[in-house]
Amino acid sequence: MFQLPRRMFVAAAVAAGVALAGAAAFAEDYPSKPITMIIPLGAGGSHDLNARVMTSVLPSYLGEPVVVQLMPGASGRIGTAAAAKSKPDGYTLLFTHNFIDELQQHVTKLPYDPNKDFVVVARTNYAPPSLVVRADSKYKTLKEMLADAKANPGKVKFGHSGQWGAAMVPGAALLQAAGVKMTLVPYKGGGPAMRGVLAGDVDFTVAFPSVITSQGDKVRTLVTFADKRVFKDVPTSGELGFPDVASIATMQRIVLAPAGIPKDRLAKLREGFAKMSKDKTYMKLLDKLGENDEFMTGADYQKMREKQDKSYATLVKELTK
Repeated sequence: MFQLPRRMFVAAAVAAGVALAGAAAFAEDYPSKPITMIIPLGAGGSHDLNARVMTSVLPSYLGEPVVVQLMPGASGRIGTAAAAKSKPDGYTLLFTHNFIDELQQHVTKLPYDPNKDFVVVARTNYAPPSLVVRADSKYKTLKEMLADAKANPGKVKFGHSGQWGAAMVPGAALLQAAGVKMTLVPYKGGGPAMRGVLAGDVDFTVAFPSVITSQGDKVRTLVTFADKRVFKDVPTSGELGFPDVASIATMQRIVLAPAGIPKDRLAKLREGFAKMSKDKTYMKLLDKLGENDEFMTGADYQKMREKQDKSYATLVKELTK
């Protein structure tokens, strides 16, 4: 049997040890530069506001800055496609929501496959949406708005964050349940849609707690699509006779990474986000925005994500009949 000379064997063992040490060091060095977090939505929306909180705390647990890159357009598809095509090295993440992630594939052909091209890092929190009008709007209640819409089909203008986006789905579900027709006006994100309301270009939009809170007394909230009240003086959709809308309206805020990311890097990201979720400063800042800190691990959210795929397929069929 052939055997290596002792001197060659020792050299080979040392070389192997150096290689293993180098690989371990490579893994431990991640991240060694800033991480880019793509948001496929516009400035001023709830994702933008939540991201500002995250990026102020997350570096403490990852050791490197996290830089937000807003890439709105095509109802979130532009930014999502860019993230899907990025190198799966852990330096590009996508901060998105369930409507873009799992619903859109059932309404249009996408340049990516959300279930094959991404893995879940974490669900940072969830948000029950509300319908808001400008503070000086003639509509004081949802009942008044729906009555006007029924009397004048197409007259009331609904500004939303993009086709089948987070602000469009809840509103569309309400219109279907109420049996009214309105003119839908798409914007490049929740922030631009809110600006459309404030400018008087549209009558209402659907927004999330952080955005509504940031507007102060500039807007009036008519209804919240939730099982329980978020704002003390604002009724839920169930209270107003639309019990089934809340279940499909809730937005899940999620962080995804391109598929193929090394397992050790995904684990480090998941660990960093989990630690961030328990940070007292992070929780206080979210509370000031009017947002919750109901964190869910990537593994747990993946199970929910798989169920969403099926439920949204059914939803789209119902809404597009």
